[in-house]
Amino acid sequence: APGAGAGAERCPAAWLPALQLLRRGSKAVTRHWKAMHFQRQKLLALTEYLPPRPAVPPRCLPRRTAGEQEEDGYARVLRGQLEDTLRASRMVAVCQYNSMAEEDVATLRHYLRRHNIHLKFVLNEVARPVLAQSRYRSLLPLFVCRNVLLVSPEARAREMLRVLKGVPQVNLLGACIDDTILSRQGVENFARLPSLEVSQGQTVAALSLLSSQTSSLLQRGPAHLTALLDEHIRRLRGTGGATEPPPGQSTGSH
Repeated sequence: APGAGAGAERCPAAWLPALQLLRRGSKAVTRHWKAMHFQRQKLLALTEYLPPRPAVPPRCLPRRTAGEQEEDGYARVLRGQLEDTLRASRMVAVCQYNSMAEEDVATLRHYLRRHNIHLKFVLNEVARPVLAQSRYRSLLPLFVCRNVLLVSPEARAREMLRVLKGVPQVNLLGACIDDTILSRQGVENFARLPSLEVSQGQTVAALSLLSSQTSSLLQRGPAHLTALLDEHIRRLRGTGGATEPPPGQSTGSH
């Protein structure tokens, strides 16, 4: 079959690819699992960290209730800062805070800082535990809403009321000035009092007046007696001494 032979010769040439890629070089390296040496296994077993066992098994400890929560470190830092602030302040005022714009808050801080008064934002969850263990425990009923503290190392009640008069969003509820708890009316009465220097001057003047009056009362009797004696001597000299016997003459009859 000459026709069949001719077709068989043409068929392989027709199926040859136009481009042939020949791989040259070594084969790709593949990593295979290899067992760890027994000495390294012993070393890892000896150096393995074993946590210490608790002194009391966890099943013997009381279960944590739903209300108990782990203490937050940030809250502990805030409580420490509040304790330092209260310890260094002579005046601590509690105010109710309503929403204000940031520009108004910055302006309020500026005017208060001019009188050495500082504005402190505190959370009730942070302030209540601190106040309960300090001399400010009487201020706890005031912390029922969003509050701010106005603290100062000096008693600046008059300046504080003057600044708060123009800020209706901050309402004064009460204060503690020189370890004395005052209401809003008490703070206003305290602000009307004169300054310490004026009070000291008035006290010194009152004490000096009492001592001068006492001295004048003690000197009035001797001065009056001296005046009477001087008047009596003057009258005797005015009459020419008729009532007085001359020297060396006796008033009796012989």
